[in-house]
Amino acid sequence: MQELLLPLFPLEVVLFPRADLALHIFEDRYKEMIADCLEHQWEFGVVLMQENSLANIGCTAAISEVVRKYDDGRMDIVVRGTRRFEVLFLDRAKPYLRSAAQFFEDEGETVAEGDGRRKQAIELYQQVTRLLESEESDPLAADDLQLSYRILARLPVDLSFKQSLLEIRSESERLTQVVGYLRKVTARLELVTHTRAKAGGNGRRR
Repeated sequence: MQELLLPLFPLEVVLFPRADLALHIFEDRYKEMIADCLEHQWEFGVVLMQENSLANIGCTAAISEVVRKYDDGRMDIVVRGTRRFEVLFLDRAKPYLRSAAQFFEDEGETVAEGDGRRKQAIELYQQVTRLLESEESDPLAADDLQLSYRILARLPVDLSFKQSLLEIRSESERLTQVVGYLRKVTARLELVTHTRAKAGGNGRRR
């Protein structure tokens, strides 16, 4: 059973529910934290840290795999995002940071499977991946109740936008935000692609 205080891992990363994250554990305090989590089968909280400022909304991580253990105690692990939480207060009694956490889920109605924003979001995501020339991941499911998170977890997106999405408690609102964001990204990438193609042809004659 998880203890009352949640171990925290401040990172320059935003973790979404059901997203995987590879971590290299090398600081002594986090070696201890991960060892405690492995021993007691605890989750720990991943919270965004930027410019010495700690976000008050994060996502818990469950350790999926210990990929490698080093002789000096360092570890390579893979974790998966699980539950979103709000930091209520911080505790510094241990070498690593802990928090009293209030967990939360989405509120209100879910987005209907036939909602046009689902299709729009997937199509825009596919356009972005083509323009970035990145490899396609597993297909997205249009009926995923947290489709917005599935999409943003796969793209190199501004951390501030990711954090704002993590904090929203409505998939409907998140999808609206994601569609608008991806439209802007697609327009910028298309402009860059067109400009490069035009520049590449300058001064050439057949």
